[in-house]
Amino acid sequence: MSELVVRTTDIPGLLVLDLPVHGDNRGWFKENWQRAKMVAAGLPDFGPVQQNVSYNEERGVTRGIHAEPWDKLVSVTTGRVFGAWVDLRDGAGHGRVVTVEIGPGTAVFVPRGVGNAYQTLEPRTAYAYLVNDHWSPAAKERYTFVQLGDPELGIAWPVPLDEAVLSEADRSHPPLAQSRPVRARRTVILGAGGQLGRALASAIPDALALPRAVADLARPETLDEIDWADVDAIINAAAYTAVDAAETPEGRREAWATNVTGVGRLARIATERGIPLVHVSSDYVFDGTREEHDEDEPFSPLGVYGQTKAAGDALVAACPRHYIVRTSWVVGEGKNFVATMAMLADKGVSPSVVDDQFGRLSFTEDIAAGIVHLVRTGAAYGTYNLTNSGPTQSWADIAADVFELRGRDRDDVARVSTEEFFAGKAMAPRPTHSTLDTSKLEGVGSRAPEARARLREILARD
Repeated sequence: MSELVVRTTDIPGLLVLDLPVHGDNRGWFKENWQRAKMVAAGLPDFGPVQQNVSYNEERGVTRGIHAEPWDKLVSVTTGRVFGAWVDLRDGAGHGRVVTVEIGPGTAVFVPRGVGNAYQTLEPRTAYAYLVNDHWSPAAKERYTFVQLGDPELGIAWPVPLDEAVLSEADRSHPPLAQSRPVRARRTVILGAGGQLGRALASAIPDALALPRAVADLARPETLDEIDWADVDAIINAAAYTAVDAAETPEGRREAWATNVTGVGRLARIATERGIPLVHVSSDYVFDGTREEHDEDEPFSPLGVYGQTKAAGDALVAACPRHYIVRTSWVVGEGKNFVATMAMLADKGVSPSVVDDQFGRLSFTEDIAAGIVHLVRTGAAYGTYNLTNSGPTQSWADIAADVFELRGRDRDDVARVSTEEFFAGKAMAPRPTHSTLDTSKLEGVGSRAPEARARLREILARD
């Protein structure tokens, strides 16, 4: 009996597992699939949904080389096989070959896009494989095939192919030079037309960036029209964010439709397909009575917008693979508080700004960078606060900073209370304290620049 070990190979993502086999005079027993132990040892948590078994009557039965649109875990139930894998993914590793003999104590994890072929070394051999998507005729159309005997691959088959048992289809596959490389999976960005969506599209240039006209959370049926088969992550930067309008009858319906019903449909898609879902949340899920908020604070929203964001967060949190990225006071390309203050400063206007709401700015390029870091490093799933760093400020403090950077006097910004500013206006309640504790995110290696430094840099670009 050996220890469970997961070993890497020369093909990225192709893993060889040494399986403990327990045997006595009756035969042997092994745990062919044990999620907790295997994931802890280094196997991806790939979420299998279908098991297939291939039985082969003779020695020398050879199948492949096929690259399929799913991940698979291959192991032997009886006999032995010679396995050959070819990286058919588009990229520098295209055409790389790895071979391994598989007996009862060995399994191989094959990532999507890596071609696999198997040759039986004993009569009456059977091997089983778990896959994380269901087979269908449509899925078969997305296979990529390569010729078993292509000299460019140089595979030393134990049973020469002219003596092996092959299907006519496997005999007729094209050589590597003529096969179609498997396209890399893409990230999908929802809300690509917004401030954060544009920053995300810039940070992930090969992503599929979908504007509201294509993917509208308020019309969840539009999500069903998207081909999710080759998606490696979903980033939801779409939301209904009209905080004050959400308090009206029409706005309330729209906020719930987008931030809850639509997010629920998106969460279901991510769960069913095993796709990591990144969902952008807000400080408005809290009432602001605490001066600083960590990820474990219970929800306590004051208004409709905050209530819908909290409900959406709860739905996303049920996804096995999720990142809820909570941010506040967002500033990016387009209409926002900083842009408005800069415009007023340039026009010689002296505004009144509230001085009893406190938080930190979050610049969209830094939010995008933090999200990319979480996804690409494979950080533990869960909720992360993400804002720029630095001291807590009031809105009036930030306005004064903008005015100073524009060459105006800081005192040109009149400081007023929230009660004074909102007097006679139909406004939604705001949390008093919006500062988010970002230590959890910093613990996985991501820290956004200091907010004042970023503000100075952004204004200098104008």
